[in-house]
Amino acid sequence: MKKKYTFFNVLLRLMPMQFKAAPGPTLINSALGFIHSLTWAGGIIATQGLFDAITGTGQLSFWNCLIPLLILAGVTFAQQIMNGISNFYYHILEMKTTGKIKTLLHRKLTRLDPAYFEDTAFLDDLNKANEGIKVIPHFAVTYSLIVFFYGVYFAAIGTYLFHLKPILLITLLISFFPALLAQIVRGKVFTKLEEQSAPLRREYEYYQNTLCDREYFKETRSLGVFKFFHMLFSQTMLLLTRKTWQAERKTALIQLLLNTTSFAGLAASSYLLFTATMSGEISVGAFAAVFAALRTVFYLMQEIITMHIGAMNRSIGKLVNFIRVLDMSERTGVDGKLDFNQGIVAENISFSYPGREEMAVKAVSLKIPDGKTIAIVGENGAGKTTLVRLLTGLYRPSGGKVIVGGLDTAETSPASVYKGISGVFQNYQRYKMTLKENIFLSKTEDIPDTSRVENVLKEAGVETELGLDNMLSPEFDGIDLSGGQWQRISIARGLYRVNRFIVLDEPTAAIDPIEETRIYTQFQRLAQGKCSLIVTHRLGSAKLAHKIIVMEKGEIVDTGTHEELLSRPGKYAEMWKAQAQWYQRVDNF
Repeated sequence: MKKKYTFFNVLLRLMPMQFKAAPGPTLINSALGFIHSLTWAGGIIATQGLFDAITGTGQLSFWNCLIPLLILAGVTFAQQIMNGISNFYYHILEMKTTGKIKTLLHRKLTRLDPAYFEDTAFLDDLNKANEGIKVIPHFAVTYSLIVFFYGVYFAAIGTYLFHLKPILLITLLISFFPALLAQIVRGKVFTKLEEQSAPLRREYEYYQNTLCDREYFKETRSLGVFKFFHMLFSQTMLLLTRKTWQAERKTALIQLLLNTTSFAGLAASSYLLFTATMSGEISVGAFAAVFAALRTVFYLMQEIITMHIGAMNRSIGKLVNFIRVLDMSERTGVDGKLDFNQGIVAENISFSYPGREEMAVKAVSLKIPDGKTIAIVGENGAGKTTLVRLLTGLYRPSGGKVIVGGLDTAETSPASVYKGISGVFQNYQRYKMTLKENIFLSKTEDIPDTSRVENVLKEAGVETELGLDNMLSPEFDGIDLSGGQWQRISIARGLYRVNRFIVLDEPTAAIDPIEETRIYTQFQRLAQGKCSLIVTHRLGSAKLAHKIIVMEKGEIVDTGTHEELLSRPGKYAEMWKAQAQWYQRVDNF
Protein backbone atom coordinates (compact mmCIF):
# COMPACT_ATOMS: atom_id res chain seq x y z
CA MET A 1 0.00 0.00 0.00
CA LYS A 2 1.31 3.41 -0.94
CA LYS A 3 1.46 6.02 1.80
CA LYS A 4 -1.02 8.87 1.52
CA TYR A 5 0.39 12.37 1.14
CA THR A 6 -1.75 15.47 1.58
CA PHE A 7 -1.08 18.88 0.09
CA PHE A 8 0.21 20.16 3.45
CA ASN A 9 2.36 17.06 4.02
CA VAL A 10 4.07 17.75 0.71
CA LEU A 11 4.44 21.44 1.54
CA LEU A 12 6.04 20.72 4.91
CA ARG A 13 8.53 18.36 3.26
CA LEU A 14 9.44 20.62 0.36
CA MET A 15 10.03 23.93 2.11
CA PRO A 16 12.96 22.75 4.30
CA MET A 17 14.30 20.90 1.24
CA GLN A 18 14.13 24.10 -0.82
CA PHE A 19 15.80 26.16 1.90
CA LYS A 20 18.59 23.61 2.32
CA ALA A 21 19.18 23.50 -1.43
CA ALA A 22 19.54 27.29 -1.79
CA PRO A 23 19.33 29.09 1.60
CA GLY A 24 20.66 32.48 0.48
CA PRO A 25 18.62 32.81 -2.72
CA THR A 26 15.49 31.57 -0.92
CA LEU A 27 15.81 34.28 1.76
CA ILE A 28 16.52 36.96 -0.84
CA ASN A 29 13.52 35.87 -2.91
CA SER A 30 11.27 36.07 0.18
CA ALA A 31 12.62 39.54 1.04
CA LEU A 32 11.98 40.72 -2.52
CA GLY A 33 8.39 39.47 -2.29
CA PHE A 34 7.86 41.29 1.00
CA ILE A 35 9.22 44.60 -0.35
CA HIS A 36 7.23 44.18 -3.55
CA SER A 37 4.01 43.72 -1.55
CA LEU A 38 4.68 46.90 0.40
CA THR A 39 4.93 48.91 -2.83
CA TRP A 40 1.50 47.63 -3.90
CA ALA A 41 -0.05 48.41 -0.51
CA GLY A 42 1.64 51.80 -0.56
CA GLY A 43 0.03 52.49 -3.94
CA ILE A 44 -3.46 52.40 -2.39
CA ILE A 45 -2.51 54.84 0.36
CA ALA A 46 -0.75 57.11 -2.16
CA THR A 47 -3.83 57.07 -4.44
CA GLN A 48 -6.12 58.06 -1.57
CA GLY A 49 -3.69 60.80 -0.57
CA LEU A 50 -3.68 62.28 -4.08
CA PHE A 51 -7.49 62.26 -4.49
CA ASP A 52 -8.03 63.64 -0.98
CA ALA A 53 -5.59 66.45 -1.83
CA ILE A 54 -7.52 67.18 -5.04
CA THR A 55 -10.97 67.16 -3.44
CA GLY A 56 -10.03 68.67 -0.07
CA THR A 57 -9.03 72.16 -1.25
CA GLY A 58 -11.53 74.91 -2.04
CA GLN A 59 -9.20 76.43 -4.65
CA LEU A 60 -7.57 73.59 -6.61
CA SER A 61 -3.80 74.19 -6.51
CA PHE A 62 -1.22 72.30 -8.47
CA TRP A 63 1.38 72.83 -5.76
CA ASN A 64 -0.88 71.33 -3.08
CA CYS A 65 -1.21 68.16 -5.16
CA LEU A 66 2.42 67.94 -6.34
CA ILE A 67 3.83 66.04 -3.37
CA PRO A 68 1.01 63.38 -3.32
CA LEU A 69 1.41 63.05 -7.09
CA LEU A 70 5.16 62.52 -6.81
CA ILE A 71 4.63 60.00 -4.02
CA LEU A 72 2.17 58.02 -6.18
CA ALA A 73 4.54 58.19 -9.17
CA GLY A 74 7.44 57.00 -7.02
CA VAL A 75 5.43 54.10 -5.60
CA THR A 76 4.24 53.08 -9.09
CA PHE A 77 7.81 53.19 -10.39
CA ALA A 78 8.97 51.08 -7.42
CA GLN A 79 6.25 48.53 -8.19
CA GLN A 80 7.56 48.02 -11.72
CA ILE A 81 11.19 47.85 -10.62
CA MET A 82 10.42 45.27 -7.93
CA ASN A 83 8.30 43.27 -10.37
CA GLY A 84 11.23 43.05 -12.82
CA ILE A 85 13.76 42.16 -10.11
CA SER A 86 11.48 39.47 -8.62
CA ASN A 87 10.88 37.82 -12.00
CA PHE A 88 14.60 37.89 -12.82
CA TYR A 89 15.64 36.45 -9.46
CA TYR A 90 13.14 33.60 -9.74
CA HIS A 91 15.17 32.11 -12.62
CA ILE A 92 18.36 32.28 -10.55
CA LEU A 93 16.63 30.50 -7.67
CA GLU A 94 15.18 27.90 -10.06
CA MET A 95 18.58 26.98 -11.51
CA LYS A 96 20.27 26.72 -8.12
CA THR A 97 17.47 24.63 -6.64
CA THR A 98 16.99 22.20 -9.54
CA GLY A 99 20.63 21.12 -9.56
CA LYS A 100 20.69 20.45 -5.80
CA ILE A 101 17.38 18.58 -5.82
CA LYS A 102 18.56 16.37 -8.70
CA THR A 103 21.66 15.54 -6.68
CA LEU A 104 19.44 14.66 -3.72
CA LEU A 105 17.45 12.20 -5.86
CA HIS A 106 20.58 10.70 -7.42
CA ARG A 107 22.12 10.10 -4.00
CA LYS A 108 18.91 8.46 -2.86
CA LEU A 109 18.98 6.13 -5.87
CA THR A 110 22.51 4.98 -4.98
CA ARG A 111 21.16 3.81 -1.61
CA LEU A 112 18.25 1.80 -3.00
CA ASP A 113 18.32 -1.90 -3.73
CA PRO A 114 19.42 -2.23 -7.42
CA ALA A 115 16.70 -4.87 -7.87
CA TYR A 116 14.16 -2.03 -7.80
CA PHE A 117 15.35 -1.05 -11.27
CA GLU A 118 13.92 -4.29 -12.63
CA ASP A 119 10.44 -3.34 -11.35
CA THR A 120 8.10 -1.62 -13.83
CA ALA A 121 6.12 0.05 -11.04
CA PHE A 122 9.31 1.55 -9.62
CA LEU A 123 10.40 2.80 -13.04
CA ASP A 124 7.03 4.53 -13.38
CA ASP A 125 7.51 6.13 -9.96
CA LEU A 126 11.02 7.21 -10.92
CA ASN A 127 9.68 8.83 -14.09
CA LYS A 128 7.16 10.74 -11.98
CA ALA A 129 9.87 11.71 -9.50
CA ASN A 130 11.99 13.19 -12.31
CA GLU A 131 8.96 15.16 -13.47
CA GLY A 132 8.55 16.35 -9.87
CA ILE A 133 12.08 17.79 -9.80
CA LYS A 134 11.13 20.15 -12.62
CA VAL A 135 8.32 21.76 -10.60
CA ILE A 136 9.87 21.87 -7.12
CA PRO A 137 11.47 25.34 -7.58
CA HIS A 138 8.22 26.74 -8.98
CA PHE A 139 6.24 25.11 -6.18
CA ALA A 140 8.54 26.51 -3.48
CA VAL A 141 8.74 29.96 -5.06
CA THR A 142 4.95 30.03 -5.43
CA TYR A 143 4.58 29.24 -1.73
CA SER A 144 7.04 32.03 -0.89
CA LEU A 145 5.13 34.36 -3.21
CA ILE A 146 1.81 33.51 -1.54
CA VAL A 147 3.19 34.13 1.95
CA PHE A 148 5.50 37.11 1.47
CA PHE A 149 3.89 38.94 -1.46
CA TYR A 150 0.20 38.08 -1.61
CA GLY A 151 -0.06 37.40 2.13
CA VAL A 152 1.47 40.71 3.18
CA TYR A 153 -0.45 42.63 0.52
CA PHE A 154 -3.81 41.09 1.42
CA ALA A 155 -3.13 41.63 5.13
CA ALA A 156 -2.45 45.31 4.44
CA ILE A 157 -5.44 45.83 2.11
CA GLY A 158 -7.67 43.77 4.42
CA THR A 159 -6.78 45.98 7.38
CA TYR A 160 -7.41 49.03 5.23
CA LEU A 161 -10.83 47.79 4.01
CA PHE A 162 -11.89 46.67 7.47
CA HIS A 163 -11.02 50.11 8.83
CA LEU A 164 -13.14 51.76 6.13
CA LYS A 165 -16.12 49.38 6.21
CA PRO A 166 -15.90 45.80 7.62
CA ILE A 167 -18.60 44.43 5.32
CA LEU A 168 -16.36 45.18 2.31
CA LEU A 169 -13.71 42.77 3.52
CA ILE A 170 -16.21 40.08 4.51
CA THR A 171 -18.00 40.20 1.12
CA LEU A 172 -14.72 39.97 -0.74
CA LEU A 173 -13.52 36.96 1.27
CA ILE A 174 -16.76 35.01 0.91
CA SER A 175 -16.81 35.53 -2.84
CA PHE A 176 -13.53 33.65 -3.29
CA PHE A 177 -14.38 30.47 -1.40
CA PRO A 178 -15.94 28.87 -4.53
CA ALA A 179 -12.78 29.58 -6.54
CA LEU A 180 -10.72 27.93 -3.83
CA LEU A 181 -13.05 24.92 -3.86
CA ALA A 182 -12.55 24.63 -7.63
CA GLN A 183 -8.79 24.34 -7.13
CA ILE A 184 -9.18 21.60 -4.52
CA VAL A 185 -11.19 19.58 -7.05
CA ARG A 186 -8.61 20.40 -9.72
CA GLY A 187 -5.79 19.11 -7.54
CA LYS A 188 -7.47 15.72 -7.05
CA VAL A 189 -8.18 15.37 -10.77
CA PHE A 190 -4.59 16.13 -11.81
CA THR A 191 -3.09 13.90 -9.12
CA LYS A 192 -5.06 11.01 -10.63
CA LEU A 193 -3.96 12.12 -14.11
CA GLU A 194 -0.29 11.97 -13.08
CA GLU A 195 -0.71 8.41 -11.81
CA GLN A 196 -2.17 7.35 -15.17
CA SER A 197 0.28 9.35 -17.32
CA ALA A 198 3.65 8.05 -16.08
CA PRO A 199 3.58 4.67 -17.92
CA LEU A 200 2.40 6.39 -21.11
CA ARG A 201 5.07 9.08 -20.74
CA ARG A 202 7.80 6.43 -20.44
CA GLU A 203 6.55 4.77 -23.64
CA TYR A 204 6.30 8.15 -25.36
CA GLU A 205 9.89 9.04 -24.43
CA TYR A 206 11.18 5.63 -25.52
CA TYR A 207 9.52 5.81 -28.94
CA GLN A 208 10.82 9.35 -29.34
CA ASN A 209 14.34 8.05 -28.67
CA THR A 210 13.96 5.33 -31.31
CA LEU A 211 13.15 8.05 -33.83
CA CYS A 212 15.73 10.67 -32.87
CA ASP A 213 18.63 9.23 -30.85
CA ARG A 214 21.95 8.44 -32.51
CA GLU A 215 21.91 5.01 -30.84
CA TYR A 216 18.85 3.99 -32.89
CA PHE A 217 18.73 6.01 -36.08
CA LYS A 218 20.97 3.78 -38.26
CA GLU A 219 18.96 0.63 -37.63
CA THR A 220 15.64 2.50 -37.67
CA ARG A 221 16.36 3.85 -41.17
CA SER A 222 18.16 0.86 -42.65
CA LEU A 223 15.40 -1.57 -41.65
CA GLY A 224 12.67 0.81 -42.76
CA VAL A 225 10.95 0.79 -39.35
CA PHE A 226 10.73 4.56 -38.94
CA LYS A 227 7.02 4.55 -39.82
CA PHE A 228 6.35 1.75 -37.35
CA PHE A 229 7.93 3.60 -34.43
CA HIS A 230 6.39 6.89 -35.56
CA MET A 231 2.98 5.20 -35.45
CA LEU A 232 3.61 3.98 -31.88
CA PHE A 233 4.93 7.41 -30.91
CA SER A 234 1.85 9.12 -32.35
CA GLN A 235 -0.58 6.70 -30.70
CA THR A 236 1.04 7.10 -27.29
CA MET A 237 1.16 10.88 -27.63
CA LEU A 238 -2.52 10.88 -28.62
CA LEU A 239 -3.49 8.82 -25.56
CA LEU A 240 -1.45 11.09 -23.29
CA THR A 241 -2.97 14.22 -24.83
CA ARG A 242 -6.50 12.79 -24.61
CA LYS A 243 -6.17 12.04 -20.89
CA THR A 244 -4.83 15.56 -20.26
CA TRP A 245 -7.67 17.10 -22.31
CA GLN A 246 -10.30 15.14 -20.38
CA ALA A 247 -8.88 16.35 -17.06
CA GLU A 248 -8.63 19.95 -18.29
CA ARG A 249 -12.20 19.94 -19.63
CA LYS A 250 -13.64 18.51 -16.42
CA THR A 251 -11.90 21.00 -14.16
CA ALA A 252 -12.53 23.97 -16.48
CA LEU A 253 -16.32 23.41 -16.39
CA ILE A 254 -16.31 23.18 -12.58
CA GLN A 255 -14.13 26.28 -12.30
CA LEU A 256 -16.33 28.27 -14.70
CA LEU A 257 -19.43 27.61 -12.60
CA LEU A 258 -17.75 28.43 -9.31
CA ASN A 259 -16.00 31.55 -10.63
CA THR A 260 -19.39 33.09 -11.44
CA THR A 261 -19.87 33.50 -7.68
CA SER A 262 -16.57 35.32 -7.43
CA PHE A 263 -17.64 37.88 -10.04
CA ALA A 264 -20.89 38.37 -8.13
CA GLY A 265 -18.85 39.08 -4.99
CA LEU A 266 -16.83 41.73 -6.81
CA ALA A 267 -20.03 43.39 -8.00
CA ALA A 268 -21.45 43.37 -4.46
CA SER A 269 -18.25 44.91 -3.07
CA SER A 270 -18.33 47.66 -5.70
CA TYR A 271 -21.97 48.42 -4.86
CA LEU A 272 -21.24 48.62 -1.11
CA LEU A 273 -18.29 50.91 -1.81
CA PHE A 274 -20.48 53.22 -3.92
CA THR A 275 -23.28 53.44 -1.32
CA ALA A 276 -20.77 54.09 1.49
CA THR A 277 -19.27 56.99 -0.48
CA MET A 278 -22.69 58.47 -1.30
CA SER A 279 -23.70 58.32 2.38
CA GLY A 280 -20.50 60.04 3.44
CA GLU A 281 -19.09 57.07 5.36
CA ILE A 282 -15.85 57.21 3.39
CA SER A 283 -14.12 60.03 1.53
CA VAL A 284 -13.94 60.47 -2.22
CA GLY A 285 -10.22 59.80 -2.03
CA ALA A 286 -10.83 56.52 -0.23
CA PHE A 287 -13.49 55.62 -2.82
CA ALA A 288 -11.08 56.31 -5.69
CA ALA A 289 -8.28 54.36 -4.04
CA VAL A 290 -10.40 51.36 -3.08
CA PHE A 291 -12.34 51.30 -6.37
CA ALA A 292 -9.05 51.23 -8.27
CA ALA A 293 -7.67 48.65 -5.83
CA LEU A 294 -10.72 46.37 -6.02
CA ARG A 295 -9.90 45.40 -9.58
CA THR A 296 -6.30 44.76 -8.56
CA VAL A 297 -7.41 42.79 -5.51
CA PHE A 298 -9.80 40.72 -7.59
CA TYR A 299 -7.13 40.10 -10.23
CA LEU A 300 -4.54 39.10 -7.64
CA MET A 301 -6.95 36.79 -5.82
CA GLN A 302 -7.87 35.17 -9.12
CA GLU A 303 -4.17 34.92 -9.92
CA ILE A 304 -3.27 33.31 -6.61
CA ILE A 305 -6.16 30.83 -6.70
CA THR A 306 -6.40 30.05 -10.40
CA MET A 307 -2.80 30.44 -11.52
CA HIS A 308 -0.59 29.73 -8.52
CA ILE A 309 -2.67 27.40 -6.36
CA GLY A 310 -3.95 25.85 -9.58
CA ALA A 311 -0.38 25.23 -10.77
CA MET A 312 0.53 23.82 -7.37
CA ASN A 313 -2.45 21.47 -7.54
CA ARG A 314 -1.45 20.38 -11.04
CA SER A 315 2.05 19.64 -9.75
CA ILE A 316 1.09 17.92 -6.51
CA GLY A 317 0.91 14.47 -8.10
CA LYS A 318 4.45 14.77 -9.45
CA LEU A 319 5.75 16.05 -6.12
CA VAL A 320 4.06 13.24 -4.20
CA ASN A 321 5.91 10.71 -6.34
CA PHE A 322 9.20 12.54 -5.84
CA ILE A 323 8.74 12.38 -2.06
CA ARG A 324 7.56 8.77 -2.31
CA VAL A 325 10.89 7.81 -3.92
CA LEU A 326 12.78 9.72 -1.20
CA ASP A 327 10.82 7.76 1.44
CA MET A 328 11.60 4.35 -0.05
CA SER A 329 13.46 1.96 2.25
CA GLU A 330 17.19 1.98 1.66
CA ARG A 331 19.64 -0.86 1.45
CA THR A 332 21.70 -0.75 4.63
CA GLY A 333 24.24 -2.91 6.42
CA VAL A 334 27.25 -2.81 8.69
CA ASP A 335 30.71 -1.96 7.41
CA GLY A 336 33.23 -4.76 7.12
CA LYS A 337 36.59 -5.67 5.67
CA LEU A 338 36.79 -8.15 2.82
CA ASP A 339 39.10 -11.14 3.11
CA PHE A 340 39.23 -12.75 -0.31
CA ASN A 341 41.37 -15.57 1.06
CA GLN A 342 37.97 -16.99 2.08
CA GLY A 343 36.74 -16.78 -1.51
CA ILE A 344 33.09 -16.33 -2.53
CA VAL A 345 30.45 -18.74 -1.33
CA ALA A 346 26.78 -19.15 -2.32
CA GLU A 347 24.67 -21.26 0.02
CA ASN A 348 21.39 -22.51 -1.48
CA ILE A 349 20.49 -19.08 -2.92
CA SER A 350 17.30 -18.19 -4.78
CA PHE A 351 16.12 -14.94 -6.30
CA SER A 352 13.04 -13.55 -8.04
CA TYR A 353 12.74 -10.11 -9.59
CA PRO A 354 10.23 -7.63 -8.12
CA GLY A 355 6.71 -8.19 -9.39
CA ARG A 356 7.50 -11.66 -10.78
CA GLU A 357 6.59 -14.99 -9.26
CA GLU A 358 9.03 -17.13 -11.26
CA MET A 359 12.45 -17.64 -9.69
CA ALA A 360 15.35 -16.41 -11.84
CA VAL A 361 17.81 -18.42 -9.69
CA LYS A 362 16.75 -21.55 -7.80
CA ALA A 363 18.60 -23.19 -4.88
CA VAL A 364 22.12 -22.56 -6.24
CA SER A 365 25.19 -23.44 -4.17
CA LEU A 366 28.80 -22.93 -5.29
CA LYS A 367 32.19 -21.72 -4.14
CA ILE A 368 34.85 -19.66 -5.90
CA PRO A 369 38.13 -20.30 -4.04
CA ASP A 370 40.79 -17.62 -3.89
CA GLY A 371 43.02 -17.72 -6.95
CA LYS A 372 40.60 -19.80 -9.00
CA THR A 373 38.59 -19.00 -12.12
CA ILE A 374 35.05 -20.29 -12.42
CA ALA A 375 33.09 -20.19 -15.68
CA ILE A 376 29.30 -20.08 -15.75
CA VAL A 377 27.81 -21.19 -19.04
CA GLY A 378 24.32 -21.67 -20.39
CA GLU A 379 21.98 -20.49 -23.05
CA ASN A 380 20.31 -17.07 -23.00
CA GLY A 381 17.84 -16.81 -20.13
CA ALA A 382 19.54 -19.52 -18.07
CA GLY A 383 20.03 -17.12 -15.12
CA LYS A 384 23.78 -16.53 -15.55
CA THR A 385 23.71 -12.72 -15.26
CA THR A 386 21.33 -12.82 -12.29
CA LEU A 387 23.66 -15.23 -10.50
CA VAL A 388 26.60 -12.87 -11.13
CA ARG A 389 24.66 -9.97 -9.63
CA LEU A 390 24.03 -12.09 -6.56
CA LEU A 391 27.65 -13.23 -6.26
CA THR A 392 28.94 -9.65 -6.50
CA GLY A 393 26.47 -8.41 -3.89
CA LEU A 394 24.59 -6.22 -6.34
CA TYR A 395 21.40 -8.13 -5.54
CA ARG A 396 20.56 -9.75 -2.23
CA PRO A 397 19.14 -13.28 -2.43
CA SER A 398 15.46 -13.93 -1.67
CA GLY A 399 16.62 -17.08 0.10
CA GLY A 400 19.97 -18.50 1.17
CA LYS A 401 23.25 -16.62 1.70
CA VAL A 402 26.03 -15.12 -0.38
CA ILE A 403 29.34 -14.73 1.47
CA VAL A 404 31.85 -12.44 -0.32
CA GLY A 405 35.28 -12.35 1.28
CA GLY A 406 33.82 -13.55 4.56
CA LEU A 407 30.99 -10.95 4.57
CA ASP A 408 27.30 -11.81 4.28
CA THR A 409 25.94 -9.53 1.51
CA ALA A 410 22.52 -9.38 3.21
CA GLU A 411 24.01 -7.84 6.36
CA THR A 412 26.97 -5.84 5.02
CA SER A 413 26.88 -2.31 3.62
CA PRO A 414 27.04 -2.22 -0.20
CA ALA A 415 30.17 -0.02 -0.15
CA SER A 416 32.04 -2.65 1.86
CA VAL A 417 30.95 -5.48 -0.47
CA TYR A 418 31.81 -3.65 -3.70
CA LYS A 419 35.29 -2.67 -2.55
CA GLY A 420 37.83 -4.85 -4.32
CA ILE A 421 35.38 -6.08 -6.97
CA SER A 422 35.62 -5.18 -10.65
CA GLY A 423 33.68 -6.33 -13.66
CA VAL A 424 33.16 -6.06 -17.39
CA PHE A 425 29.58 -6.57 -18.47
CA GLN A 426 27.70 -7.25 -21.65
CA ASN A 427 25.79 -3.96 -21.51
CA TYR A 428 28.84 -1.74 -21.13
CA GLN A 429 28.67 2.04 -21.35
CA ARG A 430 30.14 4.24 -24.09
CA TYR A 431 31.09 7.34 -22.14
CA LYS A 432 31.43 10.50 -24.19
CA MET A 433 34.84 11.31 -22.77
CA THR A 434 38.47 10.98 -23.77
CA LEU A 435 40.04 7.53 -24.03
CA LYS A 436 42.01 8.11 -20.82
CA GLU A 437 38.89 9.27 -18.95
CA ASN A 438 36.95 6.22 -20.18
CA ILE A 439 39.53 4.03 -18.43
CA PHE A 440 40.33 6.23 -15.44
CA LEU A 441 36.72 6.71 -14.29
CA SER A 442 37.01 3.40 -12.40
CA LYS A 443 39.86 5.02 -10.45
CA THR A 444 40.69 4.44 -6.82
CA GLU A 445 43.26 7.25 -6.78
CA ASP A 446 42.92 10.99 -7.53
CA ILE A 447 45.52 11.23 -10.31
CA PRO A 448 45.40 8.86 -13.29
CA ASP A 449 48.35 6.50 -13.69
CA THR A 450 49.04 7.05 -17.38
CA SER A 451 51.48 4.15 -17.69
CA ARG A 452 48.94 1.80 -16.10
CA VAL A 453 46.21 3.09 -18.40
CA GLU A 454 48.45 2.31 -21.38
CA ASN A 455 49.20 -1.17 -20.00
CA VAL A 456 45.55 -2.17 -19.53
CA LEU A 457 44.71 -0.81 -22.98
CA LYS A 458 47.44 -2.99 -24.42
CA GLU A 459 46.26 -6.01 -22.42
CA ALA A 460 42.69 -5.50 -23.71
CA GLY A 461 43.91 -5.15 -27.31
CA VAL A 462 42.93 -1.48 -27.75
CA GLU A 463 44.79 0.27 -30.56
CA THR A 464 47.28 2.65 -28.92
CA GLU A 465 47.24 5.00 -31.93
CA LEU A 466 43.78 6.15 -30.83
CA GLY A 467 45.49 8.59 -28.47
CA LEU A 468 44.74 8.87 -24.75
CA ASP A 469 43.39 12.41 -25.04
CA ASN A 470 41.14 11.79 -28.04
CA MET A 471 37.44 12.44 -27.43
CA LEU A 472 35.43 9.27 -28.12
CA SER A 473 32.27 10.97 -29.37
CA PRO A 474 31.45 12.57 -32.73
CA GLU A 475 28.89 14.79 -30.93
CA PHE A 476 31.76 16.50 -29.10
CA ASP A 477 34.04 16.81 -32.12
CA GLY A 478 35.71 13.47 -31.42
CA ILE A 479 36.07 10.13 -33.15
CA ASP A 480 33.68 7.22 -33.51
CA LEU A 481 34.61 3.62 -32.66
CA SER A 482 33.33 0.22 -33.69
CA GLY A 483 31.45 -2.03 -31.31
CA GLY A 484 34.48 -4.29 -30.95
CA GLN A 485 36.75 -1.38 -30.05
CA TRP A 486 34.28 -0.17 -27.44
CA GLN A 487 34.13 -3.64 -25.92
CA ARG A 488 37.91 -3.73 -25.59
CA ILE A 489 37.81 -0.33 -23.88
CA SER A 490 35.18 -1.63 -21.42
CA ILE A 491 37.48 -4.58 -20.66
CA ALA A 492 40.42 -2.24 -20.07
CA ARG A 493 38.22 -0.15 -17.76
CA GLY A 494 37.45 -3.21 -15.65
CA LEU A 495 41.09 -4.25 -15.53
CA TYR A 496 42.21 -0.78 -14.42
CA ARG A 497 40.20 -0.91 -11.20
CA VAL A 498 42.18 -2.43 -8.30
CA ASN A 499 40.46 -5.71 -7.45
CA ARG A 500 40.68 -9.14 -5.88
CA PHE A 501 37.48 -10.43 -7.48
CA ILE A 502 36.92 -9.77 -11.18
CA VAL A 503 33.96 -10.73 -13.33
CA LEU A 504 33.66 -10.93 -17.12
CA ASP A 505 29.96 -11.20 -17.91
CA GLU A 506 29.70 -11.85 -21.68
CA PRO A 507 31.74 -8.76 -22.60
CA THR A 508 32.89 -10.04 -26.01
CA ALA A 509 29.64 -10.35 -27.98
CA ALA A 510 30.91 -8.06 -30.77
CA ILE A 511 34.29 -9.81 -31.07
CA ASP A 512 34.92 -12.86 -33.23
CA PRO A 513 35.52 -16.20 -31.44
CA ILE A 514 39.27 -16.29 -32.11
CA GLU A 515 39.77 -12.77 -30.80
CA GLU A 516 37.51 -13.65 -27.87
CA THR A 517 39.76 -16.58 -26.96
CA ARG A 518 42.82 -14.31 -27.06
CA ILE A 519 41.20 -11.83 -24.67
CA TYR A 520 40.10 -14.54 -22.26
CA THR A 521 43.59 -16.02 -22.31
CA GLN A 522 44.97 -12.64 -21.30
CA PHE A 523 42.25 -12.37 -18.68
CA GLN A 524 43.27 -15.75 -17.25
CA ARG A 525 46.84 -14.52 -16.83
CA LEU A 526 45.73 -11.22 -15.25
CA ALA A 527 43.36 -13.04 -12.88
CA GLN A 528 46.08 -15.19 -11.35
CA GLY A 529 45.93 -15.04 -7.57
CA LYS A 530 42.39 -13.60 -7.62
CA CYS A 531 38.86 -14.88 -7.43
CA SER A 532 37.55 -14.61 -10.97
CA LEU A 533 34.36 -15.40 -12.81
CA ILE A 534 33.70 -15.81 -16.52
CA VAL A 535 30.10 -15.79 -17.75
CA THR A 536 29.35 -16.76 -21.32
CA HIS A 537 27.02 -18.70 -23.57
CA ARG A 538 29.93 -19.17 -26.03
CA LEU A 539 32.08 -22.04 -24.79
CA GLY A 540 35.39 -21.46 -26.60
CA SER A 541 36.86 -19.65 -23.61
CA ALA A 542 35.07 -21.46 -20.80
CA LYS A 543 37.61 -24.30 -21.04
CA LEU A 544 40.23 -21.91 -19.65
CA ALA A 545 38.49 -21.94 -16.25
CA HIS A 546 39.46 -24.24 -13.40
CA LYS A 547 35.83 -25.27 -13.09
CA ILE A 548 32.74 -24.83 -15.27
CA ILE A 549 29.19 -24.51 -13.97
CA VAL A 550 26.36 -25.24 -16.42
CA MET A 551 23.06 -23.45 -15.82
CA GLU A 552 19.60 -24.03 -17.23
CA LYS A 553 16.35 -22.33 -16.16
CA GLY A 554 17.96 -20.79 -13.08
CA GLU A 555 19.49 -24.02 -11.77
CA ILE A 556 22.92 -25.64 -11.86
CA VAL A 557 22.52 -28.77 -13.97
CA ASP A 558 26.18 -29.85 -14.19
CA THR A 559 29.69 -28.94 -13.00
CA GLY A 560 33.22 -30.00 -13.87
CA THR A 561 36.23 -29.18 -16.01
CA HIS A 562 35.98 -28.80 -19.77
CA GLU A 563 37.24 -32.34 -20.34
CA GLU A 564 34.95 -33.84 -17.68
CA LEU A 565 31.85 -32.15 -19.09
CA LEU A 566 32.66 -33.25 -22.66
CA SER A 567 33.24 -36.82 -21.54
CA ARG A 568 29.59 -37.32 -20.59
CA PRO A 569 26.26 -36.57 -22.23
CA GLY A 570 24.66 -33.35 -21.06
CA LYS A 571 23.85 -29.74 -21.80
CA TYR A 572 27.51 -28.68 -22.04
CA ALA A 573 28.35 -31.37 -24.58
CA GLU A 574 25.31 -30.38 -26.66
CA MET A 575 26.31 -26.72 -26.64
CA TRP A 576 29.95 -27.52 -27.45
CA LYS A 577 28.97 -29.64 -30.44
CA ALA A 578 26.68 -26.90 -31.75
CA GLN A 579 29.34 -24.20 -31.34
CA ALA A 580 32.47 -26.15 -32.36
CA GLN A 581 32.26 -24.88 -35.93
CA TRP A 582 32.84 -21.33 -34.65
CA TYR A 583 36.35 -22.30 -33.60
CA GLN A 584 37.36 -24.32 -36.69
CA ARG A 585 39.39 -22.70 -39.44
CA VAL A 586 38.07 -23.15 -42.96
CA ASP A 587 41.27 -23.11 -45.05
CA ASN A 588 39.60 -22.52 -48.41
CA PHE A 589 37.26 -19.79 -47.29
